[in-house]
Amino acid sequence: MNIAYLTNQYPKVSHTFIRREIRALEDRGLKIFRSSIRSSGETLADPEDLEELERTYICLERPKLRILCGAFAEGLRHPLKSLAALRLGYRLTRVSDRGFFRHVAYWVEAHILMREYRRRKIDHVHVHFATNATKVARMIRVMGGPSFSFTTHGPNEFDAPKALDIGGSVAEAAFACAITSYCSAQIRRWTEFAHWGKIHQIHCAVSDGFLEAYSPVQEDSKTLICIGRLSAQKGQLLLLEALAKARKNGADLDLILVGDGEMRPEIERAIADFQLQDHVRITGWVNEQEVRDLLQSCRALVLPSFAEGLPVVIMEAFALGRPVITTYIAGIPELVENGVNGFLFPAGSVEDVSKAMEDVAGLDATQLSAMGKHGHDAVAREHHQPTEADKLHQLFQDYLGCAE
Repeated sequence: MNIAYLTNQYPKVSHTFIRREIRALEDRGLKIFRSSIRSSGETLADPEDLEELERTYICLERPKLRILCGAFAEGLRHPLKSLAALRLGYRLTRVSDRGFFRHVAYWVEAHILMREYRRRKIDHVHVHFATNATKVARMIRVMGGPSFSFTTHGPNEFDAPKALDIGGSVAEAAFACAITSYCSAQIRRWTEFAHWGKIHQIHCAVSDGFLEAYSPVQEDSKTLICIGRLSAQKGQLLLLEALAKARKNGADLDLILVGDGEMRPEIERAIADFQLQDHVRITGWVNEQEVRDLLQSCRALVLPSFAEGLPVVIMEAFALGRPVITTYIAGIPELVENGVNGFLFPAGSVEDVSKAMEDVAGLDATQLSAMGKHGHDAVAREHHQPTEADKLHQLFQDYLGCAE
């Protein structure tokens, strides 16, 4: 069976977990066609992401006239089914905060992808994120195209579950995946009970390369690492205020912000306002090996997010043996245990994150390494890529008769 992976944007700096999942499934004999609605528009730093870009069919990366002509030609093949897909778009418009013309655009994208999937003899489409790409997959199915499944991550899907019609997506899908128990529960909130059996938990995961690179915390390290897009959701402005407070209370800590994003100017101003120029560095986006090197050199990972699913970077830090300071939201407490492998605090609390940073500064390397080892063991048990790939592979077999 030929399977297509579909996302809104791929490859993307923050989507290394998709790349790992695809390659693990290919190791199990599946043929995966990578497809994306649009390019991420990001500067890709990782050689493996650049390799993925070369292998990915990007729907909208073609002249507009060619896209429209191709969609029109595809619609003429089965006009009644094309009309049925347009009716689905209209129905989705009625519950969505996006207008009808946006759903017409999804309808056009569905025709272009339908044509490519037929040419490549695709039997099934698996979508990451229950957003517009899943709507496109639903339209393709209505047009007589391949069956589909999808993975929901949060938090964005759960900001607008009715507008995204998550329950309708589950009802029409072959199956649906959730990356955490919390995520699975949120999907069930919006899905009829008759379809709950379609929902399965498949964790995001780390590769053996991370687990095998485990090392104890270095005694002389005084660096905290925060990895993620520089955005309001990730809470870096709060983190800078907390760091200034912790340092005032005697914590000898530095911070490296790994990533880039729309809030970089505000964050740079805050660094100056808090007089942290000698203690905070912004790297921009770096490749996977550089992420690994930075994590191995740090005392702990800190992630003060206001909204998350379950960040893969937490799994990566644990795999390498580093404790984590983070918020007890969404699926994070399913992996991070307060006082065992990390420190949990309420989202938005400067006082609590500052106190956690002071605690990390006060512990010796042996104590921090012991916490990191607990995290490493938890990831090896619950977020090991071969194990999770086996589970997803089995779902393809059970639902779709996918041969080895």
